[in-house]
Amino acid sequence: QVQLVESGGGSVQAGGSLRLSCAVFGYTTYSSFCMGWFRQAPGKEREGVASIYAGGGSPYYTDSVKGRFTISQDNAKNTLYLQMNSLKPEDTAMYYCAADYRYQCGSWGGWNYWGQGIQVTVSS
Repeated sequence: QVQLVESGGGSVQAGGSLRLSCAVFGYTTYSSFCMGWFRQAPGKEREGVASIYAGGGSPYYTDSVKGRFTISQDNAKNTLYLQMNSLKPEDTAMYYCAADYRYQCGSWGGWNYWGQGIQVTVSS
């Protein structure tokens, strides 16, 4: 079974950077497997942030993070990353690593595997 273990996160001032990491265990194929990052701010619904196809290809980003966040993967290490630059207070949220057996990585609904979540706090 797929298991996700997150690390990174913390507190940073506006304009700063953080990198989140997610170790992915137990996936059986690259051919139909997506990985991504979601976030949930207090009082708001969970939203998709970025996703990528494990087999390669262009990543997907929600509009609010384009140009600032970069999702990447290292298949040799079975690790997913989210590099977050130019952070804003609006980015403050609990961030979740996610994965799913699917081909459409840019669709945010119905993901089946989730990490425990890690807090990112951006102060002004």
